[in-house]
Amino acid sequence: MTQLPHTTDRREFLAKTAAAASSFVVPTTLLSDLGPGSASAAEDSKPVIPIVDTHQHLWDLKKLTLPWLKNEGVKSINRDFLMKDYLEATRGQGVSKTVYMEVNVRQEDQDLEAEWVIEMCRDKSNPMKAAVIGGYPHDRGFKKYIEQYEDSDYVRGVRTVLHDPDRPKGLCLQKRFVKNVKLLGKLGMSFDLCMRPDELADGARLVEKCPKTMFVVDHCGNMPVVSDDAELRKKWMAGMKALAAHENVVCKISGIVVTASENWKAADLAPNMLFCIDTFGEDRAYFAGDWPVCRLRATFAQWVAALKTIVKDRPLEAQKKLFAKNAEKFYRI
Repeated sequence: MTQLPHTTDRREFLAKTAAAASSFVVPTTLLSDLGPGSASAAEDSKPVIPIVDTHQHLWDLKKLTLPWLKNEGVKSINRDFLMKDYLEATRGQGVSKTVYMEVNVRQEDQDLEAEWVIEMCRDKSNPMKAAVIGGYPHDRGFKKYIEQYEDSDYVRGVRTVLHDPDRPKGLCLQKRFVKNVKLLGKLGMSFDLCMRPDELADGARLVEKCPKTMFVVDHCGNMPVVSDDAELRKKWMAGMKALAAHENVVCKISGIVVTASENWKAADLAPNMLFCIDTFGEDRAYFAGDWPVCRLRATFAQWVAALKTIVKDRPLEAQKKLFAKNAEKFYRI
């Protein structure tokens, strides 16, 4: 059973698991993005509840440089993924609105990325309504960088991928980092916590220091489905509970399908996902697609079908909150 070492970068882990199951990866030549079983998954999950996708990745490699795409094992997604591709991949799934999520471009491309997605948000022919852009709160130039988007109608927050190898433990607690995350609160922007599962306690400490900033826990706190590391799971659970104790923190139900085994089932994902939903409560958890990264294990349709299966016995109103209402409220869309 594959384990995620405490210091392992999530993208490195994804690369390794993708390489191990390369025969399952959806071929890049499939225009419809439909892999094995996804046609029936789409049929079984005919949209009754509108979906707001709060984690829409797109990238144009002619415009932006994504260093992590060079990692071994992610070759199937080392190409352009544009709005037209996303619309095809999500066809029939009931996606009504999306929120763009930054894609960890090189720092010098962050302004280019922000302007690119702001233009897409202005285009009423697609579902993108808002964006979370990249930024480094630990950088001296962050204040000047982020203040230029203060009056944007579309920028809702910032994310820094804290689990990259060059981001040491405790980075989010450094003085400049904390000061700039407080600034985000003053600007009406949120901060996404995308970090190692055994470092979520640091995230909770950051939240305590920034009570006027809204926070989002990405990918269920990045606890891998396949891990049998009891100590890691214990730290993850404690960290998630510490984060959930603060009303200014919400949780994205996303990302964990890529850490599942090759022949995963919805039941494999359920423990992590239900723990997060129950810990944060039905008003502070919401769906996120993580496409096209999810393609390393599943199509968008398969991921949606799995989550719908897991929560099918929950009240309809709770399902509506999970798939759309909570996100609409949080991102003001």
